[in-house]
Amino acid sequence: MLGAALLLAPGFVTAQNDQGASAKQDMKDAGHDTKAGAKDAGKGVKKGTKSTYHAGKKDTTKAWHKTKNTTKGAVDGGKQGAKQPE
Repeated sequence: MLGAALLLAPGFVTAQNDQGASAKQDMKDAGHDTKAGAKDAGKGVKKGTKSTYHAGKKDTTKAWHKTKNTTKGAVDGGKQGAKQPE
């Protein structure tokens, strides 16, 4: 009986260590997955921010050009109107 217990004891201890290591590895894997998810989310935010910035810059430039042209046209029209006698 004692001999059988001694023969089975190393296998029992190894099985318990495997379960502990398995839980530890599961936690490591969860950490790696969380890190990868955070990196993906960060990349998405970066891309969205860049797109928004460039679209805003484009629209602002377009509005500036339109305002410049309209102002120039109003000034030129005012000058021509001032030169014409009534």
